[in-house]
Amino acid sequence: MNPYIGHDSQLYGIEEHRLVGGKGDGMRLYEVNNGKGLMMTVSPDRGGDITRLRYRGINLSYFSPCGYVAPAYYDSIGSNWLFSFTAGFLTTCGLQAVGSPCNDAGEELPLHGSVANLPCEQAYWTQEDGALVIHTVTKDETIFGRKLTLSRTLRVSTEENSFVIEDTIANTGDREEPFEILYHMNMGYPLLDEDSIVTIPSAEVLPRDDHAAQDMENWMHMEKPTAGYQERCYYHKFADEAGRAEIWQPKQDVRLTIAFDARELDGFVEWKMMGVRDYVLGLECGNCYPDGRNVMRKSGMLKFLQPGEEKTYRVKVTVGQERWLTSP
Repeated sequence: MNPYIGHDSQLYGIEEHRLVGGKGDGMRLYEVNNGKGLMMTVSPDRGGDITRLRYRGINLSYFSPCGYVAPAYYDSIGSNWLFSFTAGFLTTCGLQAVGSPCNDAGEELPLHGSVANLPCEQAYWTQEDGALVIHTVTKDETIFGRKLTLSRTLRVSTEENSFVIEDTIANTGDREEPFEILYHMNMGYPLLDEDSIVTIPSAEVLPRDDHAAQDMENWMHMEKPTAGYQERCYYHKFADEAGRAEIWQPKQDVRLTIAFDARELDGFVEWKMMGVRDYVLGLECGNCYPDGRNVMRKSGMLKFLQPGEEKTYRVKVTVGQERWLTSP
């Protein structure tokens, strides 16, 4: 008990709000304040993703021109996912597909899958020693088809400026099921500008296509917003389990570090998009690359869950002035 305060929210806490107006009308939002300078917005109506991330008042994430879009507006045809791509700090891609629209094993798959546009079946938060914890359950299930459940625990420290995303994906059906997941984490201004320093200590960097290959030597260099910019993607491979990526903004003196197990999340993508208003850097760990599930199947990288089987992934994000490149 702290004798100086009347309510814990003077120091830290979570408040639940609802949006009013626009395409996001009625959406639930958790506003999280860890009391150390880290603030975020979590959307239980969009798969438990993180729509905003701030540190000591400095915005760290990208928010797309779409703004908040409720699940009812989601269009699963082709690349229409983009019309509801809020981006935010975290958009989860999957579970049935990640990346380019394709046909795989007779199933038409949309861009980046549908889980980010599904409302959570369950969402609640608890306060524990040293942490604020949000629990969500999202079901990506259909009759005559896949039955996958995503159980997420988002643990926000009240002792340091860090949080951990722990996801368990379960196959609740009666057949083997392919599954993919990509943590589409989006850095935005003012954390991101032409002076930002990006460090990804990977053992190998591969361009996704010829366009990316033409500027291979500048994969780590950010640029000013450029009209007509065409996105560039680079695939990073790590020598061991210590997957990590860091962006430092010297003008704000703020760093953001992402840490994960690169043996489990073995497909790390750097998405460099330096357009006008479409100005974003994606630092994205996943269990696949965003080339379409059919390509992942042919490459042998596609993962499967047997009936009743589950798989857990863990990603840690740390923010502050100091340098962290630590294991998850």
